[in-house]
Amino acid sequence: MRLSQAARQVPIRSKAYSFAMRNNAGPGALVQSVDRAVSVLELLARRKEAGVTEIAAELGVHKSTAFRLVGVLENRGLVEQVTSRGKYRLGFGLVRLAGATVAQFDLVRESRSICERLTEETGETVNLAVLDEGYAINILQVRGSSAISSYNWIGQRTPLHATSSGKVLLAFQRPETREALLNRKLAAYTPSTITDRELLSRTLDAARELGWACTEEELEIGLNAVAAPIFAQDGSILAAVSASGPSYRLTSDHIAQVVEPIRAAAAEISARGGYLPAGMG
Repeated sequence: MRLSQAARQVPIRSKAYSFAMRNNAGPGALVQSVDRAVSVLELLARRKEAGVTEIAAELGVHKSTAFRLVGVLENRGLVEQVTSRGKYRLGFGLVRLAGATVAQFDLVRESRSICERLTEETGETVNLAVLDEGYAINILQVRGSSAISSYNWIGQRTPLHATSSGKVLLAFQRPETREALLNRKLAAYTPSTITDRELLSRTLDAARELGWACTEEELEIGLNAVAAPIFAQDGSILAAVSASGPSYRLTSDHIAQVVEPIRAAAAEISARGGYLPAGMG
């Protein structure tokens, strides 16, 4: 059956909108309902599961309101009931939505503003690097206001064992992948380059435990750097964000000061890509 021109121009109303209109709820109430529904999803993301009574208490609403909210979310597959305990958890409908978002995730685009802010905070040049055929390749660079070098690292492949980004990319690999990457000659670029596999392995273990890695004149004399990991949605290492500068300015003491801003930037980029740390699950 063909629709008339007038009928085709009538917008399709969502169930939530229809429900609100039937109950004489205006646009403000509808926005509030959407906000509460999102709050339910965030609550379940934190707690893993919760009952209607818990949800109502968290949102500060009547139990019947919470029940209607989870009912709508359940109908759309965004939450599901844990039958044995009468509680709710996130549903697989979110996987579909998250998958579409992650598939469109542009690492450089999503990282640029964060890297620009990190450059302002540290005053140093910030780079974003990924693993590429056994090397760290830089895909984004933001020069610091106090940078003394005009060297462009974008597209440059750098050795994993002699750079802070490379160490991070190595440290958070699966053991077998890390072993394979280390099963090659460790070239010395300066007297400070780590070329002993056992020492490098201990250094990588420390980096994994600390959540960051640094290099002090290991790639070039006079160049220091510090980096932190960026994780993919599944928890695997995706990239590394680093800040680098001359050794007379980015000293060991200064490295200690910029570690937290770098780790915070890495965590923010990870979150944009859908990564949720274990402690927040």
